Amino acid sequence: MLSFATKGYDAVSLDALAGDLGVSKQTILYWFESKEALMAAVISQGAGELSAALELALDAEAEGFARVELVVRSVFRLAASRPELLGLLREVARLGPPPAAQMTQALDPLVQRAAGFLAQEMDAGRMRRSDPKLLLLAMYSTVIGMVTEVEVMRALGEQADGRSLVRRRRDVLELLRTALSVES
Repeated sequence: MLSFATKGYDAVSLDALAGDLGVSKQTILYWFESKEALMAAVISQGAGELSAALELALDAEAEGFARVELVVRSVFRLAASRPELLGLLREVARLGPPPAAQMTQALDPLVQRAAGFLAQEMDAGRMRRSDPKLLLLAMYSTVIGMVTEVEVMRALGEQADGRSLVRRRRDVLELLRTALSVES
């Protein structure tokens, strides 16, 4: 996962991957018939890990923005502990179909659940009314961008360290709170 996430799928050869892993290329090909099959397995594993982490936040008894905050904090924790997992999301999106379609299909139950939660919160008057799926896409883009676009953040004067990650999390949460809060 790390090589695909950090170097990009196109830049990683099976020979280089085998060297990094300390195995022969034939060993990889014994388990995976091709580089594409290996990537499909990596996507499956990554989607499972991401789903598991976010399901915990979605299962919380919190309502309204408190649950949104739990999900955002989960993503930032992943950024700190498993940056390659979020880097894989970026790379898969860049690749387009079929890898992106595979990731989309794997994460669809999570997306449906999150969109349903947002719709319920809007119906209850705890969040500003908008299209839940469009809102979810905007939230995803904002949060994932803030934790994975390290080079962009450096260009804006941010350091790639834990303190910066905490500051970005705080800023993202404030942005989302402002965007979602119901005007009184």
